[in-house]
Amino acid sequence: MLNQNQLKEVTELFEIGAHLGHKKSRLHPKAKKNVYKIVNGTSVIDLSETVLQIEKAHNYLKEAISSGKKILIVGTKKNAALIVKDFCEKNSIPYVATKWLPGLLTNFKTIMQNVKKMQSLKEELATESTNIKHEKVKMQKEASKLERLYGGFSSLTAVPDVLVVIDTKKEKNAVKEAQSYNIPIIGILDTNSNPEEVNFPVVCNDDTSEVIALVLEKIYPKV
Repeated sequence: MLNQNQLKEVTELFEIGAHLGHKKSRLHPKAKKNVYKIVNGTSVIDLSETVLQIEKAHNYLKEAISSGKKILIVGTKKNAALIVKDFCEKNSIPYVATKWLPGLLTNFKTIMQNVKKMQSLKEELATESTNIKHEKVKMQKEASKLERLYGGFSSLTAVPDVLVVIDTKKEKNAVKEAQSYNIPIIGILDTNSNPEEVNFPVVCNDDTSEVIALVLEKIYPKV
């Protein structure tokens, strides 16, 4: 039985369409338990369960952050990328919003060498140590490219302790790599994904920007 605050959250989520899952034909067998019913061939997500999942993810993140663990948020699809970037920059959270680099966790030290290169280029450009125009343009292009790929997680000094992944089906490579290192995963996922492949699933409509933004706000503790 949900309390009053939880019921308010259900209403809040419902009003922005968080209950709208995928067509029945795309329903993952493991996600059936998160579906309230099928209406006109479309899965309707049980938001009372979603609210409890949000609470569980929130409490886990709160404890993880308070114990000094590093969080990495991953969301590269079009309707999530800008939200992830804005949310993470506002809250100083490492993130990946353009592309999950193959081997990001496996080859972390090697990838961080590119981060150092990016930082070095930016520092050099800031001091204007080169006055040759074509050299400066070339450096700016390279710095911009590196920033796009690595800028979101340049503050990481070690492999993250927890991943928050938006759309685990889309980000299957990130999920697979995190699993291989036993890194806990909080997954914001829809009915076409397997909620059992992550440690803390939050089943909701992961195709609507407004839903993604609200769920991120709810699961991430205010620090």
